[in-house]
Amino acid sequence: MRTRQIRSLLAVTATGVLAVTAAVLAPGAHAAAAGCQVAYTISSQWQGGFGANVTVTNLGDPINGWTLRWTFGTGQAVTQAWNATVTQSGTAVTAVNVSYNAALATGAGTSFGFNGSFSGANPVPTAFTLNGVTCTGGVVPSSPGPSTSPSPSTSTGTPPAKTVRVFWLKPTDVAFDQRYPDGITAVMREAQRYYRQELGKTFTLNSTVVETVTGEHDRNWYITTNCSGSDHYWCVVGNMHQELMRRFGIANPDSRWLVVGEISAEETNQSGGGASPGWVVLSGHDADGAAGINGPMNRWYGGMVHELGHAFGLPDSTSTDGTPMSASFYDYPNTHFSQSQKNAIMSGPYGSFLS
Repeated sequence: MRTRQIRSLLAVTATGVLAVTAAVLAPGAHAAAAGCQVAYTISSQWQGGFGANVTVTNLGDPINGWTLRWTFGTGQAVTQAWNATVTQSGTAVTAVNVSYNAALATGAGTSFGFNGSFSGANPVPTAFTLNGVTCTGGVVPSSPGPSTSPSPSTSTGTPPAKTVRVFWLKPTDVAFDQRYPDGITAVMREAQRYYRQELGKTFTLNSTVVETVTGEHDRNWYITTNCSGSDHYWCVVGNMHQELMRRFGIANPDSRWLVVGEISAEETNQSGGGASPGWVVLSGHDADGAAGINGPMNRWYGGMVHELGHAFGLPDSTSTDGTPMSASFYDYPNTHFSQSQKNAIMSGPYGSFLS
């Protein structure tokens, strides 16, 4: 892993974001497994008007033809739409697929947008249904039974403030694999232990340590989009960073959480990751390593300790000095913060997160 600090993590201009990750009740024993995820983003807003983007992801069985419904607050109205046929009756809004985005395989998503008008407030809708099924949180099989398969998308709602929030972003063409959330959880818990060992205090993880997110695009999109020429080093993690901020309403940096994102996508020898205050972003080989698929585990533990150091405000060391902020992190756990590094973490922008 090249452990360069992130050059820049671009801010999001959206004025409102709602991410709904879903598990729904199947309507009957013979119905298809159902589940959905909706991300509603206010992309721009002006006096009396706004633009919005909506992404819907099918987490259940494949469907061919979809209808998304939600209810607006009083005074909001759709005036123009694209990539879907959108109609409105009173406050009730219905969006129906067009011919080229009707089919949604399991884990596949599609997006549409619209312009609207509003008077007074412009609140984000709070509930959606896909083909009559409420989007609320996982996938339920078609036949009732004592257990369900792991959901490819999980969310704990809004986590407590002053915690470390961790995401695994799974592109649409990557199968869910429990080794990834489990492995990333293990890396984060070991880093938590190490920080307590070194500082006498440590950070708090959320009750569900890793939020698994089905991405809006396939692996190739994350690798090749928004690149600067042939330099794809930052494309993957930059695209993940932007998507997480937009879908979950996270700032850069965010005073509520320190955020870690890992994505299962990268171009060999061209993709990496790094960190800046408040954020850690890592690409496919780090996610693979955490899952036990690639390389010795101490390499991934040491790498996370190093990147978290940047997220807490530390720079790279100028020499291999035995601290985890240098190449000495490859010797993890035989590496230690210097006293000056400890002082800088505790007095830095996220020092109050440690207890």
